[in-house]
Amino acid sequence: MVELSWDGWLVPQIADQVGCSQKTVRRWLHRFNRCGLEGLEDLGGQGRKRRITEAERSRIIAMVKQTPPGRLEVQPSNEMWAADESGPSEWTLDTLAAAARDRGIEVSRSQARRILLAEGVRWRRTRSWTRSRDADFEGKGRGSSSSTPARPPARRSSAPTSSAR
Repeated sequence: MVELSWDGWLVPQIADQVGCSQKTVRRWLHRFNRCGLEGLEDLGGQGRKRRITEAERSRIIAMVKQTPPGRLEVQPSNEMWAADESGPSEWTLDTLAAAARDRGIEVSRSQARRILLAEGVRWRRTRSWTRSRDADFEGKGRGSSSSTPARPPARRSSAPTSSAR
């Protein structure tokens, strides 16, 4: 950019040649004029700093993939057992954030949500009450018939008008 500028090129021409915006060309030329060659070096440290490290993010993701400490599991002796009966039986954002804080990772509920969404990780099972390993368990049975017509919504009338006038 600097060499093209020295050769008499205008900012729009430089931007087209280099493939960036005119604003970017002006910024780099101003930095060069102000600081010389040192102005072309990467300043670093720009933007907001991350609150947690990549290692801590990985630990949170790994935590979700583990069985929650309060989940009951059937043992070979057909007894139900949980590693920590007072712990969460399923991972929710609140229980995950609390477990991370217990392990020294300062993370909020919303931050844990953003981390898991970015990684495409599910943090909870849905409708766990519908599953049973009991052989004698019976479901509710068939649902309603899909051929039963739904009641059409009532047409809303317009504002009352008086035609008697």
